[in-house]
Amino acid sequence: MIYTVTLNPSIDYIVEVEDLQLDALNRMKRDLKLPGGKGINVSRILSRLGVENTALGFLGGFTGRFIEDVLKSESIVTDFVGVQDDTRINIKLKHGGETEINGQGPRIGEDEANALAEKLRALTEDDIVVLSGSVPPSLGGSFYDRLIAVIKERGAKFVIDTTGDALLQALPHGPMLVKPNHHELAELFGVEIEGQDDLIKYGRKLLEKGAKNVLISMAGDGALLVTDEQVYHANVPKGEVRNSVGAGDSMIAGFVGTLARTGNPLEALRTGTASGSATAFSDDLAERAKIDSLLPQVQVNPV
Repeated sequence: MIYTVTLNPSIDYIVEVEDLQLDALNRMKRDLKLPGGKGINVSRILSRLGVENTALGFLGGFTGRFIEDVLKSESIVTDFVGVQDDTRINIKLKHGGETEINGQGPRIGEDEANALAEKLRALTEDDIVVLSGSVPPSLGGSFYDRLIAVIKERGAKFVIDTTGDALLQALPHGPMLVKPNHHELAELFGVEIEGQDDLIKYGRKLLEKGAKNVLISMAGDGALLVTDEQVYHANVPKGEVRNSVGAGDSMIAGFVGTLARTGNPLEALRTGTASGSATAFSDDLAERAKIDSLLPQVQVNPV
């Protein structure tokens, strides 16, 4: 079973206006409410790919109920810890460009934090846990370490998709996958990335620090998979980019779900790239038909 963990979910409230006027009345052209959070995005794509999974994390209030209702309507198993404060709302304001206003999220108490860690004690060696996104300030910067300790104790595998110190602290524990984009990789090592050779160089440094596989997304230049044996490149299918939210999460879902099912990292890279692109070409997260239509365009070659 694949489990996803979203510590700070959200309702993503997408609002589109013709021309944003500050200090004036603006009328919406279109609006859309979607369940948000990186792990939740992974769960939704896994479900669309036919991969069984369970969504974990913290939900609270009427906003939390909305998220859980949407996930259940998509036949996703949920096992969230209920919290007293409301789950946050993130505003995505589209006005030619896009302006984001993200909520801070609820305060998570110690009992609630313990309850989530306790759920992971049911893991087995056959399970994979996807840890995605930022950690709410009330949990402290080392909360992922706490969850990883339980995962390792139970013999399960884990994927971590976060940045900065939280990622660096997780690497010695041997994550089966990390997925920085080219900008995050540069920030992680405090360097300027000048080309593919640099991406491979710093991707290999992540392997040296403990990661088993490094998946680097490069926007229109495709993706690199860096392993101990080889580096592979996948091209990006052709299409019109309509949505930047969730493309990286979709790539993780396609990769992890396929790797768990087939054990083939190259097929996982193909499906991950098609899944990320399909979401980028959609208003919401990609549907299965869109992913399947893009798969034949994705070519994987050794570098």
